[in-house]
Amino acid sequence: MANLPYVTATGTLETMLDKIQTASVPESFSPDFVSTKLAMKGGTARAIIPFIKKMGLASPDGTPTARYAEFRNSSKSEYAIAKCMREIYADLFDMNEYVYELDSNKLKGLIVQATGAEANSAAVQKTLSTFNALKKRADFSVAEKENDIDSAEAVLDVAASNHMPIHSSETTADTGSKEGINLSYTINLNLPPTKDIEVFNAIFKSLKQHLLQD
Repeated sequence: MANLPYVTATGTLETMLDKIQTASVPESFSPDFVSTKLAMKGGTARAIIPFIKKMGLASPDGTPTARYAEFRNSSKSEYAIAKCMREIYADLFDMNEYVYELDSNKLKGLIVQATGAEANSAAVQKTLSTFNALKKRADFSVAEKENDIDSAEAVLDVAASNHMPIHSSETTADTGSKEGINLSYTINLNLPPTKDIEVFNAIFKSLKQHLLQD
């Protein structure tokens, strides 16, 4: 059964995320930083620190990560949260890739199915409220576009690394005779199911860069 992370006080989590975006980046996301720089004292605030680490904002030793910096960037924070949710709630996204569009009853049903917990248990309720609290801050449309671009570029990188040019459909090998050997090959590129023109622009830009060079 899945072990889905949650916090017991979503209000405290939301406050901490707000403060992270305005406070300076610490050397370590520690209880001292939370109580002193974020001005959030008490056990409830300290209990959020492990969840911040699970979100990938800080490493296990407390060092802020690249995602921490990305989250503090107002133009990228929603994307950072979406990526985080796809990771920590991967079991839910495996069950329904559009889980973030489900209403609370259907989302709760997936949580119950994934965890095996009782529907009215505190764990299920807290997981539901934590997911919804993060969802309010996430932009999955941006995350999906970036994933499409990353996947397409990864395909092109693999093709390039295996020396599979597609600028020509025919090559000739010199065998010492008057007639050469004509070799033809075809590379199929599966384009992502999206209507966003920026995704295709990025794909063909990478295509030109990696595979269409002479």
